[in-house]
Amino acid sequence: MLETNIHPTAIISPKATLEEGVQIGPYSLVGEDVHIGRGTVIGPHVQIEKWTTIGEECKIFFGATIGNESKDLKYGGWRSYVKIGNRNILREYVSISRSSFEEEATIVGDNNLLMNWVNLAHDTIVGNRIIMANFVSLAGHVVIEDDVRLGAHAALHQYVRVGKMAMAGGFSKIVQDIPPFALSAGQPARVRDLNRIGIRTSRINPLSQLTPETLAALKKAFRILFRSGLPLKHAVTRVRETLEPTPEVEYLLKFIETSKRGIGFSQPNRTL
Repeated sequence: MLETNIHPTAIISPKATLEEGVQIGPYSLVGEDVHIGRGTVIGPHVQIEKWTTIGEECKIFFGATIGNESKDLKYGGWRSYVKIGNRNILREYVSISRSSFEEEATIVGDNNLLMNWVNLAHDTIVGNRIIMANFVSLAGHVVIEDDVRLGAHAALHQYVRVGKMAMAGGFSKIVQDIPPFALSAGQPARVRDLNRIGIRTSRINPLSQLTPETLAALKKAFRILFRSGLPLKHAVTRVRETLEPTPEVEYLLKFIETSKRGIGFSQPNRTL
């Protein structure tokens, strides 16, 4: 059985629920209706506000604020949530805001690393196995799919969606959707290449098991989509007409077809 350890200077609401093995450091605050999972470690000067759920074996470092009120001006104080999964690492001064809608949640999945000063605004949805470097900032309603990498100081506009296994370089200004498997960078961010190295070298990512044939198909699809000069709608049709279907290529095409903010690719990398 794990031992629960709460520093005497920490303030814990009697309405909070702490599972076994939770550790809470000096001067941290845990609000009402907070649930903290088994074995999670909360550092000093952390503030976890009401209606927040944190999973098992997470590590939350100095100065983080989790579950703070939505900054959306239409938020009226109603009950909304932050829901964080298991085995997440939230480094110093990470900030995560509650949903702006009643009975809805800002969501973080499992096995993510959010480095210093990362900000997740209201209603963001963050998947699994994601790494966000220092000072990454997500505006409201952003969706980050599994296994994404975001470089330091990347800033994402409201409602942007980033597809699985994509990577955005540091200081990227992301105002349009980034398709899955893409390497992007710039101000504004543009698709530069297929994220081949990221796909191949991710040791914790099941997509690293993609076959050489699948990688070749993705590379051909990226050439047609982002180098052919065709309008994107026509390029999607061309990919379907010329390539053997694979789940990964079809997922890429569906992502593009359902994009609401569009795909930025006006200056593609010629190495595709």
